[in-house]
Amino acid sequence: MDKPVIVTVDDDPGVSRAVARDLRRRYGQQYRIVRAEAAQQGMDAVKEMRLRGDDVAAILADYRMPQMNGVQFLEAAMDMYPFARRVLLTAYADTDAAIQAINVVDLDHYLLKPWDPPEEKFYPVIDDQLDAWQRTDRKERAELRVIGDRWSSGSYKVRDFLSRNQVPYQWMLADDPEATQLIAAAGEDCRLPLVVTVAGETLEAPDQATLAMSVGLSTTPATDFYDLIVIGGGPAGLGAAVYGASEGLNTVLVESLATGGQAGQSSRIENYLGFPDGVSGAQLADRARRQALKFGAEILTARKVASLEPRGQARVIGFHDGGEIAAHAVILATGVSYRRLTAPGLDDFVGQGVYYGAALTEAPSCRDSEVCIVGAANSAGQAAVYLAGFASKVNLLVRGDGLEASMSHYLIEQIAAIPNIEVHVQTHVTAGHGDGHLERVTVSTKGEERDIDTQWMFVFIGAEPYTDWMGEAVERDARGFVLTGPDLVQGGKRPRNWSARREPYFLETNVPGVFAAGDVRADSIKRVASAVGEGAMAVSLVHRYLEKQ
Repeated sequence: MDKPVIVTVDDDPGVSRAVARDLRRRYGQQYRIVRAEAAQQGMDAVKEMRLRGDDVAAILADYRMPQMNGVQFLEAAMDMYPFARRVLLTAYADTDAAIQAINVVDLDHYLLKPWDPPEEKFYPVIDDQLDAWQRTDRKERAELRVIGDRWSSGSYKVRDFLSRNQVPYQWMLADDPEATQLIAAAGEDCRLPLVVTVAGETLEAPDQATLAMSVGLSTTPATDFYDLIVIGGGPAGLGAAVYGASEGLNTVLVESLATGGQAGQSSRIENYLGFPDGVSGAQLADRARRQALKFGAEILTARKVASLEPRGQARVIGFHDGGEIAAHAVILATGVSYRRLTAPGLDDFVGQGVYYGAALTEAPSCRDSEVCIVGAANSAGQAAVYLAGFASKVNLLVRGDGLEASMSHYLIEQIAAIPNIEVHVQTHVTAGHGDGHLERVTVSTKGEERDIDTQWMFVFIGAEPYTDWMGEAVERDARGFVLTGPDLVQGGKRPRNWSARREPYFLETNVPGVFAAGDVRADSIKRVASAVGEGAMAVSLVHRYLEKQ
């Protein structure tokens, strides 16, 4: 079998030879090194290798090249080798431009030139990239096919579920010729959306549980009793699952939709420790999910929790669709959901032009269109930057006087530098209009109303905790956020139904052995890093709780 290939492209002949020399010295036995001194020469080589069936492991491209810069080159090469690791070579003076360009192409790393000695500054980076490439499942697989109508909320829900669970699929409009044939094969009266599995099974308007089972996601618990149940698969829940399982607790994580939570929908998180080039929410969630599974955690998807009940020393959760599981301890990490807009007409278009959250599946369809984003926090800013790469114009609708009070400074600077993003302050949506899908929104700015012609509106406002299912078991504040630790004993009062002689631990609820972490907890810091930290802290408190039993 032919060796896999490492491609290096740099228009400076001296640098090009030096890069190839360093690569051959370290990797020449296992990889074939292909060097190009011009972007077009490199692209021709990549196309030729694709036609021959060669496997490319990594592509290193210089940022400053005439005709096609390194970012443009890597973006074009992605179409032919989506699994190849992408490294941008850049001088110190171009670092800011390289970082800003990361949103254009999903870079794996950028390297500053020069890198002497390579043993310290070059080889460790390439070692990591090649190791990641070798661990990637690169087999081309048959994909699910999803057939539906463009403005169908049911079709959107299916595509969003698959995308957020990182299940590849092919989206086909119902009037496409191939789709018409598949609909005829399934029966002309079949219900859309129609999902055709890799094995040829057809699913008509499937619910999430059916869809999850059909793509191999785990939905059934392996046992009825665990050391630890984690409810919610966002950053806090994944952090708790990783630390719980790695420290020997028999751990199960229960998630109603997809791991990652709201953070999993972020197009790029740039202020998370350890990722200087940024990381997409989906990438971060996938890495955390695989890490939890590696340590032996069990992850249940498409299972909604309906109740929590203490029974002696056991803590029992009931599922919405029936059945229950129990554990010594429970960590609540159910996070929050975006608050709904109450303007007339908008409820009619949810999934049909109005989307709560990033809805990254819709981004390519926004190409050359005008879109609206409602919100002023980081999630709204990240979506604005990402969608600006597709839309002709992005209207960021902000109710307050500016972004400074709620958005990170780095995002405010990015937004200011992107010409097709316009920030509208003191603005709110008053109505939505359309026939079958959103076509126009009415907004009010300082009391003056006007219409914006748009088929796309993404909403990132407020936060409502998912806690109603807890009933009276767990104490919450007036907004529904879970009270923990010191907040439960203010004024010297004991928590309701508190049975232990000690006071609650810092993240413990009024039910001994039940903890809360992340956004669902009252007065928590709404950031990915703090949520992960609270998930880890909750596990340490679970250990302390179990030791006292």
